[in-house]
Amino acid sequence: MKHYKPLFLLGLPIIIGQVGNILIGFADTLMIGHHSTEELGAAAFVNNLFILCFISGMGFSYGLTPVAGSLYGKGKPVRAGSALKCSLAANAFEGLLVTLVMTLLYCNVERLGQPEELIPLIKPYYLLQLVSLIPLMLFNGFKQFTDSITDTKTGMWVLLGGNALNIAGNYLLIYGKCGLPQWGLTGAGVSTLVSRLAFTIAFAIVLWRGRRYRRYRAGFLHKGWPQGMFRRLNALGWPIALQMGMETASFSLSTIMVGWLGTTALAAHQIMLTIAQFTYMIYYGMGAAVAIRVSNFNGAGDRKNARRSACAGFHLILMMAAVLLAVIFLLRGRMGAWFTHDAGVSAMVVSLFIPFFLYQIGDGLQINFANALRGISDVKPMMYIALIAYFFISLPVGYIGGFVLHRGLPGIWMAFPFGLTSAGLMFWWRFRRQTASGR
Repeated sequence: MKHYKPLFLLGLPIIIGQVGNILIGFADTLMIGHHSTEELGAAAFVNNLFILCFISGMGFSYGLTPVAGSLYGKGKPVRAGSALKCSLAANAFEGLLVTLVMTLLYCNVERLGQPEELIPLIKPYYLLQLVSLIPLMLFNGFKQFTDSITDTKTGMWVLLGGNALNIAGNYLLIYGKCGLPQWGLTGAGVSTLVSRLAFTIAFAIVLWRGRRYRRYRAGFLHKGWPQGMFRRLNALGWPIALQMGMETASFSLSTIMVGWLGTTALAAHQIMLTIAQFTYMIYYGMGAAVAIRVSNFNGAGDRKNARRSACAGFHLILMMAAVLLAVIFLLRGRMGAWFTHDAGVSAMVVSLFIPFFLYQIGDGLQINFANALRGISDVKPMMYIALIAYFFISLPVGYIGGFVLHRGLPGIWMAFPFGLTSAGLMFWWRFRRQTASGR
């Protein structure tokens, strides 16, 4: 209980916030799917390109966790506040770079082999997602800071409020309620942009005015930019961003392959990814708690308890997986119909549950020990592990299963158990090796 209870109490608010985040995806997919199957297919394409940006951006902001967590463990709030300032600047710069890359991709979106009838739906929705990138990157910096100093409840409430605003905006703008225009998929994009701006501003107000953060504001407002801190955040953030980006890219690039199969396959793929994100984000909530606890112990020089905390985190993830998968198994035949009236799409969703169930333990394993490695600042090897698992294993297996063996969408999805499990085993081995000599 020494590690299970603190991890659970620390991770629960993060998980609740992540569930709120998932509700955005559920709400978007449900509302868009019932409005139009074509819009659902367009949303699938755009969302699975931008999820790569969102996850890699979140990964970049994770470079703050071992820094701020260690400073918190050492009782140095002024330096932690200075780290937050550097993190926000670094996140804004990273967001600008990603925005430029995605703008270039937007200019070539017609060349990616997607169904022609979806292009007029894809382009305006894409632009709205593009504009929301930098606010989201700044939000990531704020949230990682509060989580790192064990204030996980603030992020939970900000996320839940922003998600409620997004769901209300979806209802009003997708269907044209209360005298507003019926914008369909574009309305969902406008609602998402407004909610991301709102929760970023809300976080800034909390940190500027909250009593708890008074001692951290001294470091934030201190003149000058500590170059060593800025370099360290970049040195930690980019490897994590690349690791998480390559993991997400295996799904995003798979979406391009799915697009070759047509609109129905894209719609089914989007629905299943929305379901899959539910388990992923819950596991990641506990993984974030593992990173915080491990960074606190690592800052105190206690590698033994860092290792025990990571193992306890994986046990908690396994228990969560058992409960979640039991519920999903019982509801698997009905889930497709929640999102669409198209019987063909619903039938295709059912065919994806076998690979989905197969990769859950591997997904939990790689989330837990990737976060444990982040907690001890051992991040560079994570890039190479991700490259092997997701690009050399997952993507080729997906292409072979989908097109060489002619298994279609289920064949593409069978790649994920191979990629995620191999990554999990390598992360576990690396963490065990790095902490084996700890006291």
